[in-house]
Amino acid sequence: MNQRVTRVPTAVRKVSMMLLGAVAIACAPPQSLPAQPPATVAAALDSLDPNYVPAGYGSLKRDEIVLLLAPGSGLQVRAVPLDERVIRLLAPDNYRSLRELPLGKVRAIEAAKERTRLPSYSIWLVSFYALEQGETRFSPGEFIITNVGRDFRPLEIIPLTTGFGEHRLSQRQTHQALFIFDGQLDVNQPLTAQMEGARSVTDWNEVLRKMERERALVRSRAATAVPAKRDSSASIPPRD
Repeated sequence: MNQRVTRVPTAVRKVSMMLLGAVAIACAPPQSLPAQPPATVAAALDSLDPNYVPAGYGSLKRDEIVLLLAPGSGLQVRAVPLDERVIRLLAPDNYRSLRELPLGKVRAIEAAKERTRLPSYSIWLVSFYALEQGETRFSPGEFIITNVGRDFRPLEIIPLTTGFGEHRLSQRQTHQALFIFDGQLDVNQPLTAQMEGARSVTDWNEVLRKMERERALVRSRAATAVPAKRDSSASIPPRD
């Protein structure tokens, strides 16, 4: 007697195969996920440079790392390096305020880097302040830093205050800008600045000694997780 062969529809066969595959995967032994990197790139770079310290444990005031010039005619120039190796030594509020400055000008900074195409850059906050009555003019392009046997002129000047491009100040007015230099400028080496024939009055060697002492203190605080409590107020002239 002939047996009737029942054919399973193609769609049903496909569903059955899918179900069997799912069961096989579920029963397979679990596979371990790829191991995550032990540290971020930034942390790795920090560990390679002894001048990097943890952020949030510094106690220096901004005035203690400023490069000061007085070119004359009632003009005062103050320059602060925004290098992480330096600003991490500042009290936390000062550190945050300086760290955020370049973040607000990312597009302008990236455009400058695209034009110059150098391996690295040194960014400084430079302030121009008028002490005397009347109009005080300044020439930001004449601000030069001498370091490691070279004179560094700004590759780009990115204004932070309205009217900076007019290059003039009234009494007690401040203009500020980010100055971008070649990254060969090394803030951890002796340096001087000059503008309009006048040289900086800051002894950067003393600043370097002060920073080195603070690095040791920061490492000690970080090891015991005790943030600095020093008053971080700075006597930078207020913006108008």
